Amino acid sequence: MVRVGGLGLAMLYAAVIGWLYASQPQNRAEALGGLAAVVGTYRIDTVAFQEGLAFFRQDKFAEARSAFERADSAHRDAQTQFYIAYSFYREGWGRVYNDDRLFKLGLDAVVRAIEVAPDHRVVVDDQTLGMRSGDELKAELERGLRREASDLNPMRVFEPRK
Repeated sequence: MVRVGGLGLAMLYAAVIGWLYASQPQNRAEALGGLAAVVGTYRIDTVAFQEGLAFFRQDKFAEARSAFERADSAHRDAQTQFYIAYSFYREGWGRVYNDDRLFKLGLDAVVRAIEVAPDHRVVVDDQTLGMRSGDELKAELERGLRREASDLNPMRVFEPRK
């Protein structure tokens, strides 16, 4: 009985080490959140999420990202990560040029959102947004990071922000 128990404990320990190696969490919150997500008990802080939405709708994007980070510190909720990516897009978008650093951070966040979403598809039901899926947002961020001849088009200043 002791040997079987020891073998089970060793196998559990090896599974945790394997999971840590595969997922490579960057901090304690990501590690604990990842384990909770595997078990199916991970939940975001809905109060912080609602605060983030309120800031987002007031175009206070840095504040919104802080609230969204509090709501989903383990980066395991696709919708919250989508809003983080969208806030980087909105803050980085410009009529004359885009902020590449913010677009890159937004691209990282939308990729995270797609990775943790069921079936790797993020769809947000928010009528105030110009883009409601992770695929649309990812394509727009990638388009903003590319250098093309159309970047020199003076009519670009009339394009609306999504």
